[in-house]
Amino acid sequence: MHEPAAAPRFALARLIAGHICLHACMAGMRMAAPLLALREGYSALAVGFLLALFALTQVFLALPAGRYADRHGLKRPVGWAVLAATSGAALALAFPVFPVLCLSALLTGGATGVASISLQRHVGRAARNATELKKVFSWLSIGPAVSNFIGPLSAGLLIDHSGFRAAFALMAVLPLATWFWVRATQELAPVLSVPGAGSRKAWDLLQDPLMRRLMLVNWLLSSCWDVHTFVVPVLGHERGFSASVIGTILGSFALAATLVRLLLPSVAAHVREWAVVTFAMLMTALLFSIYPLMHTALAMGTCSVMLGLALGSVQPMIMSTLHQITPEARHGEALGLRLMALNASSVMMPLLFGTAGAVVGVSVVFWAVGLAVGSGARQAWLLRPVALH
Repeated sequence: MHEPAAAPRFALARLIAGHICLHACMAGMRMAAPLLALREGYSALAVGFLLALFALTQVFLALPAGRYADRHGLKRPVGWAVLAATSGAALALAFPVFPVLCLSALLTGGATGVASISLQRHVGRAARNATELKKVFSWLSIGPAVSNFIGPLSAGLLIDHSGFRAAFALMAVLPLATWFWVRATQELAPVLSVPGAGSRKAWDLLQDPLMRRLMLVNWLLSSCWDVHTFVVPVLGHERGFSASVIGTILGSFALAATLVRLLLPSVAAHVREWAVVTFAMLMTALLFSIYPLMHTALAMGTCSVMLGLALGSVQPMIMSTLHQITPEARHGEALGLRLMALNASSVMMPLLFGTAGAVVGVSVVFWAVGLAVGSGARQAWLLRPVALH
């Protein structure tokens, strides 16, 4: 790590803590807002639309946010993200109605995207080699995994015991803690721009076949997260599960993802990115084939844990590969391009899931996505030439 004086591990721990607080706000909102919509009588299609809005802002902000981070570093974009996330949750607290929930989804989703790009860029630039890239991204990726446990579970418990307003109040406070953790971080030295870089388009990065393959694999795996986030509340609501039980099922997925990411740094030197991602895709396809057949909370929770172990291993490998195949001066831009593509998908997928769920049932959605990710495992296998060891 390049950060002097302050111990690098403590510096990374502060960034992880900040990431947890902001991401937990969105994760809790993403569980509470659709559940409130369902209880108010809105359809699965309306819930799909609401979930899509968590990704919509990121589609338009990702590339500008990446370029902004390339120019200004870490703290300025994170500060704007904290302001947006707190405002979004506070609006839901003040006006818990469907149109305002949609606005809250736009604000909290966009804020999380901007903060993630800035944090990932900072941590990636601080790593010295491929092994360290896998380690630091494994540690950083623990943040979203932990927050995906804390956010839904705490929101579910507060909803059951104190109502939706209490849950929204907690979500409004969480992002403020992010600034407490991040504000003391030492900025890294700016990267000198490559001549002519200003005239290049982000899409130029896709001229690299490895980048195209990586984006396809990442999109398929991201769709699995989206379908799981969408289907579990719908299935749980249909089967009469309480908000706490639904939150626990989603939380168990996140807890398993956290566990595997805690283990990855210790084995980073012995695993290859392409091998981990290929195995995760095949395991996900298998789990998606049996998940809809589970009718009890315990069975769904078990599948959720197994799925979390598989999918939780993926992001550090994807991020390590991305930083190896893109120029340092364009890391923020590449991260923005990746996030824009994933969230463009995340806007469309819940709408597609909602429509398909209403027509053929949510089980078919699970099976279709599982088939797609299983078929795409060959693309992950073909990433193996990028391993720089």
